[in-house]
Amino acid sequence: MTGVLVVVGVGGMGQTIARRLGSGERILLADFNASALEQTADRLRGEGFDITTQVVDVSSRPSVHELAAKAASLGPVTRIAHTAGLSPVQAPTAAIIAVDLIGVAHVLEEFEQVVAPGGAGVVIASMGGHMVRPMPPEQEVALARTPAENIADLPFVAVDQFDNGGSAYSFAKRANAMRVRAASVGWGKKGARINSISPGVIATPMGLAELDSPTGGAMRAMIDGSAVRRLGTPEDIATAAEFLLGPHASFISGTDLLVDGGVIGALTTGQLDLGGITAAR
Repeated sequence: MTGVLVVVGVGGMGQTIARRLGSGERILLADFNASALEQTADRLRGEGFDITTQVVDVSSRPSVHELAAKAASLGPVTRIAHTAGLSPVQAPTAAIIAVDLIGVAHVLEEFEQVVAPGGAGVVIASMGGHMVRPMPPEQEVALARTPAENIADLPFVAVDQFDNGGSAYSFAKRANAMRVRAASVGWGKKGARINSISPGVIATPMGLAELDSPTGGAMRAMIDGSAVRRLGTPEDIATAAEFLLGPHASFISGTDLLVDGGVIGALTTGQLDLGGITAAR
């Protein structure tokens, strides 16, 4: 039976994952931007892919519930790739928390209910999550396990707790990895796996916009000081997603895979100086 590949977010990573993993599958594409969604779907249909679309607002639990139900109606939901997110150059702090943190929690909870036995999911986090200072253990547990609808009530998640969109983004991406770790238990009871990927600086429209932002200098220094010394590509992330969503990763769940060209390795060992920016140890 044909499986269903769900790709949430039709940016550079989402499109590349759909192309790499979607041959012979029924693909459900979802995005907040209806115009971008349909343009992407038309291109992929023209390349021979079997595409169904649905507009989704991941910050809305009912919207994500409808997406999960749509996926289940198409067949066994075997692979889910959640790539949607907002960067600091795109949105204010409140939107970043709503989409990048709470939105991921919605997707993890709702797709746990419909993922098929033997299925797998992957969430795109960020190397920024590895740059957050360690939290008190009780905060980590609360951030990992608080139901999605109650996350905004946590005092340390309030918008006024963040200096800027960048700190909110890194916090949210740290939370993604923690929530994936916790969610792996529930997904495992369904016979499924869930992991996250933390990309470095990737040559997508979002990544290039960040390079042109006021923080672009630090990002370029990260690239120059990394082991690989280049921008990542959407194909680099799709390759990692293909592994984590495939049979060769059958013993891997609840983990975060850094695909950053070695930036965090250089930071955590003191070999890359970004003027006070450090990585969590």
